[in-house]
Amino acid sequence: MTVADGAVLAQLMAQGASAGADLATLRAIAEEAGELAAARALARLGLDDAAAAKDMAELRDLLGALRDAKRSVWKATMGWVMRIGGALLLTGLAAKFGFWDWVI
Repeated sequence: MTVADGAVLAQLMAQGASAGADLATLRAIAEEAGELAAARALARLGLDDAAAAKDMAELRDLLGALRDAKRSVWKATMGWVMRIGGALLLTGLAAKFGFWDWVI
């Protein structure tokens, strides 16, 4: 999008004001305004160049890898907690039933 696209919106607005806006003109105004706003937002974010699609794909891959890493850490942590809990339970049972000498 360029500055000339803003001129299209201005022309549509003038047409709507002078001739009375019909439904087609209002739709065209809304569409042009939306496209212009989206282009400005992408430009402000620095995503208005040809490499933007590649950058966004890389960011999505990075976020996916981060989610996978967090899930793996959670699973590993829970696995260790369960193992420690099982070991403590077995140690407690051994002490309760008189097998304490085997534990030490």
